[in-house]
Amino acid sequence: MKPTVLSVFLCICAISANKLMAQKSYPTFGKIVYNDPILEKLLPKDSKLEVLASGFEWSEGPVWVKDGGYLLFSDVPKNIVYKWDEKNGLSEFLKPSGYTGLGEYSDEPGSNGLIIDDQGRLISCEHGDRRISAMPLTVGGKVTLADNFNGKRFNSPNDIVQHAGNKNYYFTDPPYGLRKKQNDPSREIKEFGVYRLASDGTVTQIIKNLKRPNGLAFSPDGKILYVAQSDPESAIWMSYPVLTKGNVGEGKLLYDATTMTKAGVRGLPDGFKLDMDGNLWSSGPGGLLIISPQGKLLGRIEIPELTSNCNWGNDGSTLYLTVDGYLCRIKTNTKGAGW
Repeated sequence: MKPTVLSVFLCICAISANKLMAQKSYPTFGKIVYNDPILEKLLPKDSKLEVLASGFEWSEGPVWVKDGGYLLFSDVPKNIVYKWDEKNGLSEFLKPSGYTGLGEYSDEPGSNGLIIDDQGRLISCEHGDRRISAMPLTVGGKVTLADNFNGKRFNSPNDIVQHAGNKNYYFTDPPYGLRKKQNDPSREIKEFGVYRLASDGTVTQIIKNLKRPNGLAFSPDGKILYVAQSDPESAIWMSYPVLTKGNVGEGKLLYDATTMTKAGVRGLPDGFKLDMDGNLWSSGPGGLLIISPQGKLLGRIEIPELTSNCNWGNDGSTLYLTVDGYLCRIKTNTKGAGW
């Protein structure tokens, strides 16, 4: 039977109505502060920070699984990795996530930073087990990629990234997962270092003079490694040239937010990611800061709770944020680096 114009119109209306019914409405909070007109091109004036889920103790390490179309993130104190997707919402994905021992370990025993590597595995920075692990998402079963440097156990691996070219992993190792933090008697390594983990398992300490290295990420061309320092006396982001063999050269200051922290603005440089133009989208004092590759503050998403990390998802233009006890997202007019 040949459809009439009216029947086609009614069909289109029904499809549109179903789509509207399927769309979920989420609460919003925070506001965008514009320091430079460039930010208006990245985040339009009507952009909203949506709250997707809540009730966590300290959410961290969001990572988008492209093959499955869902987000994974850590709740570090609860020793859990959660899964979130638009259709099904929140569910428990992995427990334990970072500590498999018996008894209480510390107030942050679980996994922290997460990535999906070039083999499609979930790579975890595990506080309690003090290691970098890899787990296939299809068949399960973890393997340890590294748990020591020169025979000495790591403090508590915090955040990690994989270089797109040399495939090496780079990660930070502050004391936040230890029971007594920097004063814990189980510490075996003097420095809170930044490390390179090569494909053959070799671990190299590439940066050793940062007090509290935390988040890290590469520039879109892979030539610069950025590292955030979570120190209230020196709340900074550093940049390091990546050398031919995978190590890094002398660091330079990219941006200093110490005046903000000393003025009483809550939050410190923590996890961050880069967009396709090399801008840093980083947790920091007051929420999420957007910093140009030239070290200029373009603006910030002012958030009333402490922000820990972020990552790109969906088609690469949606930024997911872990904000203390919340999981949030905001839609942008850019895309993540390498997306």
